[in-house]
Amino acid sequence: MAVHEHPHRGPGFHLRSLRGHRTASTSGTAVSASTDTHTLRARSFASLRLLTGFAFLWAFLDKTFGLGYATPSGKGWMDGGSPTKGFLSGVAAGPMESTFHDWAGAAWADWLFMLGLLGIGLALVSGVALRLAAVAGTAMMALMWVAEWPPAKHLSDGSASMSTNPFVEYHVIYAVVLIALAAAAAGDTWGLGRFWARLPFVRDHRSLL
Repeated sequence: MAVHEHPHRGPGFHLRSLRGHRTASTSGTAVSASTDTHTLRARSFASLRLLTGFAFLWAFLDKTFGLGYATPSGKGWMDGGSPTKGFLSGVAAGPMESTFHDWAGAAWADWLFMLGLLGIGLALVSGVALRLAAVAGTAMMALMWVAEWPPAKHLSDGSASMSTNPFVEYHVIYAVVLIALAAAAAGDTWGLGRFWARLPFVRDHRSLL
């Protein structure tokens, strides 16, 4: 193929133009790939946020109305049942065993636990106040981890604890997920995170993000 010279430009001009076109094309492809990766990451975190939020909300609804899953029908909070009594009174290992037994069924414990489930669930589903939800959720998961006390090989009655891991179990995973969602600003995608961040009182109190 012949290269035609421009009267004021040498033959190298054509080759430099081709290289420049290829560079621009490659740069455009890289930007597009980066954008696609960012979108995929944002949507993945948003999906994780919605699923985790639903898990908290479902726990609240089941314990409130006794939907027949973890909470038997007729024994929900609205029916006079206690959301904490069964779990806390059944604690059989760990340094807070007697403390949890004292807390079991207490009205303040029921209210704090249920408001925590509802608040964390609503924050995650809507995508607002994820930092606050992460702090509250991590505190809740830490207490539940201590109640389960995975390091124990045996319960207080001498029976096997059936613990499968001395540290990592689902409460730890939930806590890490909550922290990751807040750090990734997961409420900005498929949520109200951006709108929430623009509110004057939220701008003045960044901990509410």
